[in-house]
Amino acid sequence: MARPLSDLRPNESGVITEIHGGKGLLNRLGALGIIPGRRVTKISSMFMRGPITVQVNRSQIALGFRMASNILVDVDRTTQ
Repeated sequence: MARPLSDLRPNESGVITEIHGGKGLLNRLGALGIIPGRRVTKISSMFMRGPITVQVNRSQIALGFRMASNILVDVDRTTQ
C-alpha cells in the first residue's frame, strides 16, 4: 500500500508510485530525478513539518513537507 513520503520513518525506502500535483510540481521533481518508478529512501526529517531529506539514486535532496506529502511511495516490506 502506498504511503506519502512524509510519513516514512528514517531509513525506510520504497518505489515512487505516483505524484499528486500540477505541471510545475511534476517538472520540478522530475528535474531532481524524483519520478514514478524510482527508488527513494527517507534519510531524515525536521521537527514540526520541516524539510525532509531523501536519497534518490546517489543524490541527497531536501524537500518541503508539503511537497513530500504529495509523493506516494510503495514501501518495502523489509524496512517496515
